[in-house]
Amino acid sequence: MAKERPISPHLQVYKPQITSVLSIFHRITGVAMTFGLILLVVWIFTLSLGKEYFEYFSMFIKSWFGLLTLFGFTFALNYHFCNGIRHLFWDAGYGYEIETVQKSGLAVVVVSCSLTILIWYLAL
Repeated sequence: MAKERPISPHLQVYKPQITSVLSIFHRITGVAMTFGLILLVVWIFTLSLGKEYFEYFSMFIKSWFGLLTLFGFTFALNYHFCNGIRHLFWDAGYGYEIETVQKSGLAVVVVSCSLTILIWYLAL
């Protein structure tokens, strides 16, 4: 009788670490940016259809859900950009020490949140 091999551990088995959480969040923001770009294409498409269609789109964007969507898209862009810079340093061979990884991860989150708030403060 063959010995049963252990099943590969899943996310629920491991204790979340800053590196794993930020990696998963990087993927989530990548998907969110895809939906944001679709929204941008719809905006351009409604411009080409005429004033009436653009007014409908403007009403959606000015609603609480539309503003929340734009805020999330802004944060996704900022987070993905900042984490991408962090990955460029890793590609160059810098920042692999555990302490540096944790500090740079925290910096990515803080800078992303700060940029998002600054952009929305200046836009409103």
